Amino acid sequence: MSNCSSSCTCGTPEPDERPVDAARRSFLKTAATAGAVALAPGVTLYVVGGPAEARAPDQPVDPKKRWGMLVDVSKCTEDCSACVTACRTENGLGALDDPKIDAQWIRKVEVNDPATGYSRSLPVMCQHCAEPPCVDVCPTGASFKRDDGIVLVDKHICIGCRYCMMACPYKARSFVHEPLSDQKPYAPRGKGTVESCTLCVHKVDAGELPACVTACATEGNGALVFGDLNDPESDISRRLKAYPTRQIRADLDVDPGVHYQGL
Repeated sequence: MSNCSSSCTCGTPEPDERPVDAARRSFLKTAATAGAVALAPGVTLYVVGGPAEARAPDQPVDPKKRWGMLVDVSKCTEDCSACVTACRTENGLGALDDPKIDAQWIRKVEVNDPATGYSRSLPVMCQHCAEPPCVDVCPTGASFKRDDGIVLVDKHICIGCRYCMMACPYKARSFVHEPLSDQKPYAPRGKGTVESCTLCVHKVDAGELPACVTACATEGNGALVFGDLNDPESDISRRLKAYPTRQIRADLDVDPGVHYQGL
């Protein structure tokens, strides 16, 4: 399979010029993890793979979960971009054809087998790796992985060094060059910082599906499945058990949370 191509943060304060020691980095990661958006306790929405209860604001992320996505490539057509449009609308990324905007948290790519002529169109976004290279190289702890597997960027401490962009083997991160306005309160961004797919963490914490998954089901071909990879009874886990799937660049041993069926 050929490699993929690509691109894809809240006003940032002036970066702290003091060295960031291990204790401060640990504190920043913990604080960032606890700051997610959620609805009131007891609100339940049935998502693909079983019930997902909304996380109360005072409750920590559940480390027993690992959120992931399955893409059925056989259902993903070249002429469909419902997931891309939904992502841009939900997160306030602006029009895709605006030359001043570089952000693209999810993109459609074409993969081809030159030996057979086999060709497929598929979406690529942050793969939310179990061992994310972007987190390993971040000097401030701005790139971090939540206990439930979602990889995020804390825009308040991102200094725009872009090491994470170079480290990401999926080219799934982008840098904000332009001033921003009319931002979504649940998806803060900022000039001079790095950003990427969040799996619509604000929706996940509210017991809802990511915008791309909902759009694919209602406007596309139902190619996306979202759920808890650690729950053997979830729809995504049952499908992974029943059908052969692949992870992009599985040879890197970063264990992506996004799997592809029929690739």
